[in-house]
Amino acid sequence: MVPVLLILIPLITGAALFAIRQEAMAKSIALLASLVSLAVMLAGMSVWNDAAHLTYNQSWIGALNSRFHFALDGMSQLLCLLTTLSFPIIFYSTWNNQYPDHNRFLGLMLLSQAGLLGVFMSMDAMLFYFFWELALIPLYFLSSRWGGEKRIQVTIKFFVYTFLGSLFMLIGLIMLYFKAGGSFAWADFVKLNMAPREEMAIFLMLALAFAIKMPLFPFHTWQPDTYEQSPTPVTMILSAIMAKMGIFGLLRWLAPVVPAATYQWGDNFATLAVVGMLYASFIAMRQDDLKKLVAYSSIAHIGLMILAVFAPSYSGLQGVMIQMFNHGINILGMWIVVNVIEQKFGTRKISELGGLAQKAPVLTILLVIVALANIAMPLTNAFIGEFMMFNGVLGSTATNFGVAYAVAGIITIILGAVYTLKMIQKVFYGETNALTANATDISFNVQLSLAIIVVAILLIGLFPNPMLSLTSDLSEQILGRMNLK
Repeated sequence: MVPVLLILIPLITGAALFAIRQEAMAKSIALLASLVSLAVMLAGMSVWNDAAHLTYNQSWIGALNSRFHFALDGMSQLLCLLTTLSFPIIFYSTWNNQYPDHNRFLGLMLLSQAGLLGVFMSMDAMLFYFFWELALIPLYFLSSRWGGEKRIQVTIKFFVYTFLGSLFMLIGLIMLYFKAGGSFAWADFVKLNMAPREEMAIFLMLALAFAIKMPLFPFHTWQPDTYEQSPTPVTMILSAIMAKMGIFGLLRWLAPVVPAATYQWGDNFATLAVVGMLYASFIAMRQDDLKKLVAYSSIAHIGLMILAVFAPSYSGLQGVMIQMFNHGINILGMWIVVNVIEQKFGTRKISELGGLAQKAPVLTILLVIVALANIAMPLTNAFIGEFMMFNGVLGSTATNFGVAYAVAGIITIILGAVYTLKMIQKVFYGETNALTANATDISFNVQLSLAIIVVAILLIGLFPNPMLSLTSDLSEQILGRMNLK
């Protein structure tokens, strides 16, 4: 029941919004639908937390033996909670943003939410692919219709990358379908024992699709431009939620399905992740555009998660799973601040700002807490995940370069602290200028949105056990498939 409701609420509401012309009503309906989805998700993690409510399995395409099979295990619960929490925050924090045809804008956003939730709950490969595309297609229209001056060429690049990735993934899933005797069920995939050459071919198909979506160096080049040119609410979805689709794919559809190839190629992908982390960190240090700085920061953080997946250990995999949630809410907080600054001052240039702490003390305090979480300070949520990932990388027996990888990761964290604190100093401290002299503090809707994120940051940082208990079984399962237990 819960999976069906989670998908139908944004799907039906998103489609209905195309017929509602009044902007205020469209905004209210979109926010209400996202809040109802969040309420259903919270109910699924509490009063409806049993197999009867958290699974749904019915026939879909009988000729292909494909089923509507959804399940909310621990990792799915975390990612669906991230999705259902993020959308009302996005809608409410950007309430005052103005876009032509606002009802269509919000309708496409909700359709993308339905796709994202379907991706995280699908236990059938054909269903997974269907929702993967449903999550992506609305974003093409959102970016090309409401993006910046270079939106068309950037959206085309985004489309080409993701289309090719989706094509390779479809080929890999069809190969698995035939190897599983005509079944798309994930449960049948994880029982396969394939010849090394077959497993390697499938691994490369799936890994390429997920590498593009995360994105992994050198498949990352679509991301900074897309983040910069997309409307900020769309960038929030891309960065906070959609980047997790690729990591989720690694943990659900790659490592447990083709474990031998994942183990064999671990050093190669881990090395690419490390290169990407360092590259993105150095590029972020040179940015004067707030959107690009946060975009490259996100690439660096995602790189550490990829490293922990391909240097697997029990604590490392648990760290990845909870860090997907933590990074999502932290980077969402950063994007909210970027949106506020862009809406208030009409610029994202760090060099054109300054002294905002004098005029917007509430914004400054909330941003500092979010920024400290983003650089994994102790007592914040990200510290737990990153500590576990570093511990996993150092203790993993699946890679030959654990210490070197961990050192590279620590350098990335240091660089992240440098460019984040430097940005705060230049934008919020020092003297005001002609642009910021008459600035005012943030509105109530932004204060509440950031306050919710700050509360989540501190609660998870102090009490991480509920998240750890959700992810323990899946970590054991993946390691068991790879014979690393």
